[in-house]
Amino acid sequence: IKIAQGQKLTDIEVNGTEAEKQIAAANRKSLLAPARNKEEKRAQKEAIRRSRADARAAFMRGDEAALPLRDRGPARRFVRNYVDARRSVGELFLPLVFIVFLLSLIRNQTIALASIALMYATIVAAIMDGIIMSRRLKREIEKRFPGTTTRGLGRYAWSRSILMRRTRTPRPQVKIGEKI
Repeated sequence: IKIAQGQKLTDIEVNGTEAEKQIAAANRKSLLAPARNKEEKRAQKEAIRRSRADARAAFMRGDEAALPLRDRGPARRFVRNYVDARRSVGELFLPLVFIVFLLSLIRNQTIALASIALMYATIVAAIMDGIIMSRRLKREIEKRFPGTTTRGLGRYAWSRSILMRRTRTPRPQVKIGEKI
């Protein structure tokens, strides 16, 4: 029995399950198959766009299943919350570089040198803050999550702490100053 796409079971002679299989095969579409006309292409693009938007929203919320492997796990969640609950010197670095750039356009040598010295002092302070934070975090993780390796967690925390709060992904789940 030949069945055209979109034809219903009532439109043909029923020959047991053979007809049902043929109808199902004719109506089945592969998600990977290219769209056949403009409407299908538009619908396919919209479905892909919606899927990506949903995945991005889940990632930004911090849903465990949507996170990449480097961000998964209770220890990493604790690190993110620990970093997000405090202020760090590294957060100030990017705005400070912009200010130094503007001040370096001024023809006054004293102002230009002072601004560059301030930038280097901020770099040193951010590195020291990162080292101290890393040590405290590792001790706290060993207490709260016994048996969890702390390898790479200090670097993970420091890389998050040097970003401005608004640019961190996934978004901060705790407020500044909140107890964890």
